[in-house]
Amino acid sequence: MKTRHPMTGLLLFAFAAVLPASGGDLTPGQVDELLAIRCNNLTYAAGKTSVCFADKFLATTARETGLDVLPRFHSVRLDTEALFDSPFTVISGEGSFRFSKGERENLLRYLKCGGFLLASPGCSDQAWDQSFRAELRALFPDAPLEKIPMAHSIFSTVYQVSSLSLKSGGTTLVEGIEIDGRLALIYSSEGLNDVANAKGCCCCGGNQIRESEKVNVNILIHALLN
Repeated sequence: MKTRHPMTGLLLFAFAAVLPASGGDLTPGQVDELLAIRCNNLTYAAGKTSVCFADKFLATTARETGLDVLPRFHSVRLDTEALFDSPFTVISGEGSFRFSKGERENLLRYLKCGGFLLASPGCSDQAWDQSFRAELRALFPDAPLEKIPMAHSIFSTVYQVSSLSLKSGGTTLVEGIEIDGRLALIYSSEGLNDVANAKGCCCCGGNQIRESEKVNVNILIHALLN
C-alpha cells in the first residue's frame, strides 16, 4: 500500500479550491487524483512550452518512494493562478524569449511562496539559455545562480549520484538559486530533459546530462521535503 507523503497534507489547501463544495460530483478515483502530487509544465512567453522534457521520472518517483505522484505533467500558463496548484514546476524550450510582466510577477511570487522550479533548455539551446539567465537576473538581481556541489542532498535523496556525465563526454555541475536559505530553483544549461524518454520530441537532446532521470527523481523529493 502506498503511504502519503507529509507534503500531500500541505497540498490539500491548494486543491480544495477545485473540489466541489459537496464533493458529491467526484468519484473516489477523481478525488485521489486531485489530491496526488502533480508537477507543472509551463507555457510561457506567448505560447512557448516543452514537449522535450520527459515525465518518466514522475512514475519512477512514485515506484521508488510509494508517493502518490501523477505520472504526467500538468500543463499550466505561467501567468495564471493554476501555477500554484503544484509545488513543483518544470520549464524548458528552445529559442530566445522574454517573460511578460505578469509572468515575472507570478513566477517570483510562486518561488517566494515555497514553489520549486526545475529548468533546462531543449537541445542545450544557447539562445534559450541566454534568455533564461537574463530573466533570472531581472527577477533575482541580488541572488545569482550558484554551482551546486555534488555533496548536496539533491544527489542522494533517493539515488546516489556520485558524478554527472554529458552525452558528448565530460562532466558538469548544475546551478541553483536559494530563497531565504531554501533551494528554490535548479538549472542545467546542458539539460536535464532525459530526451530519450520524451514522447513526441524530435530534439537530439543536445549535450544533456546522462543521469537526468535519477537526478530529477532526487530533485523532486528534495523539493517536497524542503
